[in-house]
Amino acid sequence: MFDATEYGEAVSSILALDGHGERLMPLAMGCCSSEQAHALLLTKTARGLFPNARAPEAAMAGLYLYFSCMDEAHAIAQNVASAEGSFWHAILHRQEPDAGNASYWFRKVGSHAIFPALRQRAAELGVDLGPRWDPFAFIDLCETARRKPGSAEEARAMAVQRAEWQALFAYCAAVR
Repeated sequence: MFDATEYGEAVSSILALDGHGERLMPLAMGCCSSEQAHALLLTKTARGLFPNARAPEAAMAGLYLYFSCMDEAHAIAQNVASAEGSFWHAILHRQEPDAGNASYWFRKVGSHAIFPALRQRAAELGVDLGPRWDPFAFIDLCETARRKPGSAEEARAMAVQRAEWQALFAYCAAVR
């Protein structure tokens, strides 16, 4: 289970503004889910929120993405020259939705350390895309699911997307 308190009081209190890290983000771009979180994040820095993190800027991009603050998430992710920056960038474009651009950024990610756990968690949620995590198959699934609002397929895709966000955020925000 995701525990927002693992990332410190400041991050935990920001995540508490919409679901404590358990929010089901839309499969297609939505508007910022918490104006209060948005305003608060604008006053923070990545190093201030994640002083000892593995990838503080990437974690900050993830926070903005969690709240569907797409412009800010994009501005940060596109300037993080790492697999994690590319991963957030890919998720953002998948939610845009721009499947081609998402695929481009996932190709830049390559094979990521969170893929095995994400594949296992997705299977537990009823989404089995094969023996390894396949971000391209997940893009396709999200494309199909978003066209079926309220369906079980949409619910599963959103649950896996949340698991993906949680795993990548945990990886980026982890103390090095």
